[in-house]
Amino acid sequence: MISAWSAADVRAAEEPLLAAGVPLMERAAFALATLVLRDVAVRRGPVRGARVVVLAGAGNNGGDALHAGAVLARRGLGVTAVLVAEQFHAGGRAALERAGGRVVELFAAPEGLTAVVDDAARADVVLDGLVGIGARGPLRGLAQDAVSGLLALIDRRVGARRALAAAGPGRPWVVAVDVPSGIGVDDGAVSGLVLTADRTVTFGAAKPGLLLPPASGLAGEVGVVDIGLDLAGAPTVRRLEPADVAASWPVPGPADHKYTRGVVGVVAGTATYPGAAVLATTAAVRTGAGMVRHRGSESVGRTVLAARPEVVTAPGRVQSWVVGPGLPGGPEAAREGEADGLDDGQHERGRASLAAAAGKLAGTAGGPVPAVVDAGGLGLLDGRVPAWFVLTPHAGELTALLRSRGQDVRRPDVEAEPLRWARRAHELTGATVLLKGGVTVVVGTGGAYAQADGPGWLATAGAGDVLAGVLGAMLAARSRDVVENPALAAEVAAAAALVHGRAAHRANPGGPVAALDVATAVPGEVAALLSGA
Repeated sequence: MISAWSAADVRAAEEPLLAAGVPLMERAAFALATLVLRDVAVRRGPVRGARVVVLAGAGNNGGDALHAGAVLARRGLGVTAVLVAEQFHAGGRAALERAGGRVVELFAAPEGLTAVVDDAARADVVLDGLVGIGARGPLRGLAQDAVSGLLALIDRRVGARRALAAAGPGRPWVVAVDVPSGIGVDDGAVSGLVLTADRTVTFGAAKPGLLLPPASGLAGEVGVVDIGLDLAGAPTVRRLEPADVAASWPVPGPADHKYTRGVVGVVAGTATYPGAAVLATTAAVRTGAGMVRHRGSESVGRTVLAARPEVVTAPGRVQSWVVGPGLPGGPEAAREGEADGLDDGQHERGRASLAAAAGKLAGTAGGPVPAVVDAGGLGLLDGRVPAWFVLTPHAGELTALLRSRGQDVRRPDVEAEPLRWARRAHELTGATVLLKGGVTVVVGTGGAYAQADGPGWLATAGAGDVLAGVLGAMLAARSRDVVENPALAAEVAAAAALVHGRAAHRANPGGPVAALDVATAVPGEVAALLSGA
């Protein structure tokens, strides 16, 4: 598991070590330089003679970058440090000059910006040490000018699309020092220009902005360097890795049967959108549910059975509910659909299922169970719900949910600060919230997760229906545990996002995928996770 800690937590952990004279900067700089040397060797071959430009600001990250530049210069690389602030790290500068590196005081001669930018664009490596983790807001002054000029020059030389791809001719390999300068360190916000990194080398612990969108898309490959910090309290954000999911996966034994493995009830699909029911039930079956029950109209049920004959259409006890795929969405749509019959009675079935999941129906066998509330099911929520309910909106649906609860928010706001608004939805509803996207953000009583496991090709119709089915099966398998300890709901939801994303890669590595292909790939992905492949 990757755990990300706030800037304040990291600084608090550094203080006693710095007071004791522990050379944290030297540790960080040596590790940074080692990784840069490895990258240069892989990309270029001989490291001697490679050219490195260090963009150094006033903070400790600038000092880290300057000291790393000194290590690189001693290994025979040509290193030029560009100082954009008068309050540079004096020790780092002195170390670099002793090692034979060159220093350009851009703050003293800003008219030299064009030459500096041209030099950086032609370098093999650019180290971005412009601002540290204590910075807030967008880049300003010469730091902003340098990044703006470099991005513009790269765009002109290799094209905007190529500029954001892997480094090559006319495009230096960019290594961010601790974090890409200009991102929201604690929330992943991007409020101005950022020099997109190919690699980020972060010290002590990952920072939340490296895991959270939109900033996570600018960080490249993230590596955490252990510098001996003792971090207290809970991390701000976690990211599950395959081994975490495998370790908690409930593998059936010889004494298990279909009812102990988890029964999933699915309220999905209408005559207008029968495919949603097929996708959700197929995903639940292929994720390993002991049984899947579909609740819906007779015509949709026939469609489901034609695709998945294992699915049961008779009522009965379930251990998790999936409510909403393929249903008319939102409170107004729910009312209008019921009025004109377009919902096939699914809203009524959905409300009853959610009431049963919450334990509000007298005489419900087995008591409360977890529920996945997706798409049109979100409009059926009334007031607060238990934390073992997992809401699975995309940004537009989350915006509508928040606005229905009095929040003045627009979709671009949600996309710019997904963690903030997922947290707000959790606070307002009580539910665990899984906000779908290129990076899926999960917030619940068990904390926050950010999963980036799927390819961009996964942004396709029906993918959310498949995720709902996967999650429903995973919740059913741990139904009692999740209800007794609702903090587990966030972890299970994050695990479902990982399985879903990796199944998309498996379905067609490097190319387009259809939602049903993703569901079909789930069993192979689960087997690979469990075997450690």
